[in-house]
Amino acid sequence: MSDGATDLRADLAAKAWTTPLDKIDVSNPELWSTNAHWAYFERLRKEDPVHYCAESEAGPYWSVTKYEDIMAVDTNHGVFSSDAHLGGITVQDMDTDFILPMFIAMDPPKHDIQRKVVSPIVSPSNLAKLEGTIRERVNTIFDGLPINETFDWVDRVSIELTTQMLATLFDFPWEDRRKLTHWSDTATAAEGTPLAPTKEAREAVLLECLTYFTGLWNERINAEPKGDLISMMAHNEATRDMQPMEYLGNLILLIVGGNDTTRNSITGGLLALNENPGEYQKLRDNPALIESMVPEIIRWQTPLAHMRRTALQDYELGGKQIKKGDKVVMWYVSGNRDETAIENPNSFIIDRARPRQHLSFGFGIHRCVGNRLAELQLKIVWQEILKRWPMIEVVGEPRRVFSSFVKGYETLPVRIPG
Repeated sequence: MSDGATDLRADLAAKAWTTPLDKIDVSNPELWSTNAHWAYFERLRKEDPVHYCAESEAGPYWSVTKYEDIMAVDTNHGVFSSDAHLGGITVQDMDTDFILPMFIAMDPPKHDIQRKVVSPIVSPSNLAKLEGTIRERVNTIFDGLPINETFDWVDRVSIELTTQMLATLFDFPWEDRRKLTHWSDTATAAEGTPLAPTKEAREAVLLECLTYFTGLWNERINAEPKGDLISMMAHNEATRDMQPMEYLGNLILLIVGGNDTTRNSITGGLLALNENPGEYQKLRDNPALIESMVPEIIRWQTPLAHMRRTALQDYELGGKQIKKGDKVVMWYVSGNRDETAIENPNSFIIDRARPRQHLSFGFGIHRCVGNRLAELQLKIVWQEILKRWPMIEVVGEPRRVFSSFVKGYETLPVRIPG
């Protein structure tokens, strides 16, 4: 990171302790692109764990920052709704004139019915079939990496692997697979950034996505049912009559869910090991620790920083009165560093005793449907790295995504010593 960026991060982090509590807005993307958000959540957990922000770019919202309180919200879909028509699942409301219903942004019973349609693709039997494909892809990607030369890990490895995986799950035309990356990044980009300079620009790109996938839908619905996600939706009575915007919503959910999360954990894991060389040595000495390291990477990275709900009724949480209609944001990234729930949470420990005790996949009915696939990809990546190279060096600061939702990386310069 350049000196200017380092100074900005230090300045923003220092303000965490001097800003009046009622003026703290942890949804500010600048805190995330500079990695300065940690101190704000530390203060909120200590001083105001259920915190009301009256003014932000996203409007007023509650921040839930402690592990147990987040669990209480996440597992109570009767009070805390995900419905797209109430604003959806991010601190920023969905545009009322461009609502994308998707099963993560639905309440039961419709949520349960639609989720059931796609869940067979990540069943244990299907994951067993995919394992060989993933390993083959990882090795092909690794075969092409330069030695003793700086390159971008995000583009060459993290994006490429997860995009290939998505193309496989959708049976998507291979030569066009980077379109999936572009659509995913555009869907989650903050308005005013290069990918989404305006609301209209974002919507135009997402409608291109819908047009492309409508062509695939028409092919699949007129063919024999197959095991890819589009065919599953086209041939299932619960989803075959979806309206176009609902189809697009579910596509965006599956693309973002299958892309951003695993991509940023693949990058975050390499960065964490470089920042904790003792843990990297521990891994080299005992590759079997990959099993516990994978969930620790996912906790440490927390690739989606938050999920949002809307209160369907008045409710008391942590001594605070949440009103019907209020926006309630569960900061998974903060819950994963809650000292009262997780021992030594600010340390990256690859042989942690309870590595699966984290919030990154959510809980309750909306728990990430692809969590085992994400873990499988990470496991294979690290198994194959350790077979080839004792060290992959991070040689510069990452460039982080300008977003309080996707906690990720745009670039990470690395070098593989020869």
